[in-house]
Amino acid sequence: MTNPQASAGPRKMTIDIYSDVMCPWCIIGYGQLQKGLALLDGEIEAEIRWRPFELNPDMPIEGEEQAAHIARKYNRTAEQTQAVRGQMKSVAEDAGVSLEFTGQGDAPPAMMWNTFDAHKVLCWALDSAGPARQTELKLALFTAHFNHRRTIGQRDVLLDVAEECGFDRAGAKAVLDDPEVANRVRMEQAQAHDLNITGVPAMIVEGKMLIPGAQAPEVYVNALRRVAAKFPAQPAA
Repeated sequence: MTNPQASAGPRKMTIDIYSDVMCPWCIIGYGQLQKGLALLDGEIEAEIRWRPFELNPDMPIEGEEQAAHIARKYNRTAEQTQAVRGQMKSVAEDAGVSLEFTGQGDAPPAMMWNTFDAHKVLCWALDSAGPARQTELKLALFTAHFNHRRTIGQRDVLLDVAEECGFDRAGAKAVLDDPEVANRVRMEQAQAHDLNITGVPAMIVEGKMLIPGAQAPEVYVNALRRVAAKFPAQPAA
């Protein structure tokens, strides 16, 4: 018997991911989502769009050492922080992503940076180049932060990453001082607040279902199938 869905091709869906470049669980969640989508190959095809969420909007320009930041923000001891890092490393490996330093020489200190400018450039990338290219930039920023430990809170470094990813440096630079783009970021973050999103990653499927946190691939599979079943694709006009 012919599968009607198969003959019609995969069901196309949008997934808006509220995320911060500083968040290890965001890259882990993305890795798990990709594993889930691989299990749905031929069944569901996702268009991913990244939305802004600042975990630390008051982070100073000079940043803060990661371990000190976690200890201060979450009131954890050094031993507790190390245990959490070990857990995240294991989960990241299962998700097919890495949080480990892979640059040259000794690893510089792991830092936390202000990401408001990064979110501006990501919004611009989505508008100017589309979701796939925005995702390329988002992943490049994750790599720059976690694997290369670059100071992406500094504008020149942020622009370097964008240029290395194939974006126009002058265009990205102009965006950093564009008040309309800044307001766009603030507006989208306010929308996250309205949706009761208090942590990331938070994925919204087709504007219908919120999937909070970094979940196992099977959780994404089941959630996407539920959305597909409950909200069938509309026939083309």
